[in-house]
Amino acid sequence: MGFDDKIENMKDDMVGKGKEGAGKVTDDERLEAEGRTDQSKADLKQAGEKAKDAFRN
Repeated sequence: MGFDDKIENMKDDMVGKGKEGAGKVTDDERLEAEGRTDQSKADLKQAGEKAKDAFRN
């Protein structure tokens, strides 16, 4: 996994956590769900990158 990819995934995860938190505070279920979705996407990307790295080694 390249360093740039790690940074991108961490950014996506943090944005998702922010959206989820903002959704909880404002009682906006849509924003909260969008935040969880963003976090899930970041987790999937990270898992894919780790799988690529495993096959490269």
